[in-house]
Amino acid sequence: MNASPGNRKAVLLVFLVLVLGIALGGLGVYAFTSRVLAAKQVGPRTAASTTAMFTRDLNLDPDQQKQILAIINDTRAHYAELHDKYAPEYERVRQAGRERIRQMLTDPQKPKFEELLRQMDEERRKRESEP
Repeated sequence: MNASPGNRKAVLLVFLVLVLGIALGGLGVYAFTSRVLAAKQVGPRTAASTTAMFTRDLNLDPDQQKQILAIINDTRAHYAELHDKYAPEYERVRQAGRERIRQMLTDPQKPKFEELLRQMDEERRKRESEP
């Protein structure tokens, strides 16, 4: 089969567009992961890291740093009190929702649901035990 010069140019153009698309797609993924995802905080932020961020961004003096660290620690203590106070109520609501789901599932689905719940509870315990 003889390919005319016009057909060759068309094939070359399609190939070039394909290669450029792949290259630009790869560049876009790289930019997204290196800029956007890397900028997100991984794991819980500590009081010290929050104070350091404020110090850097707000140019805090040492006295302000101490005051902000104390405020953050005090706020976290209040959060812990609220968590302890309302944890039983959250657990009651969680269990009631799970029971409603169990009632609508078929017998073959129930063991799978229980396994999913076990995994979810394990992940939650891990998150709650992290500092």
